Amino acid sequence: QVQLVESGGGLVQAGDSLSLSCTRSGSPTRHTAMAWFRQAPGKEREGVAYISFMGGDTRYADAVKGRFTISRNNAKNTMQLQMNSLNSEDTAIYYCVSYQDNEPWSVASNWRYWGQGTQVTVSS
Repeated sequence: QVQLVESGGGLVQAGDSLSLSCTRSGSPTRHTAMAWFRQAPGKEREGVAYISFMGGDTRYADAVKGRFTISRNNAKNTMQLQMNSLNSEDTAIYYCVSYQDNEPWSVASNWRYWGQGTQVTVSS
């Protein structure tokens, strides 16, 4: 069983930056892509950013392109999401996910393992 633990959420002001981290543990250790999802109140979960196992392929939701950067460190079993120029629409619970079972990456049901989530609140 894979465990994913997110950290780094918090309350920030519009225009600020925030960095989220995800630590993966457990088995199996199959090489896998990872991603970040988020869920705002009253909305469905949406894919925010995706990264392939080796990190050479990254993808972003249109809403965060140019502002968010996803990265990973396989030696440390961690993944990060650097979020810049935050606005109120970025307010959500952010989830780390791993083990993609299907395409497209941006659909929540295509991912097998989920973290418990970390709250990001952006005040305007």
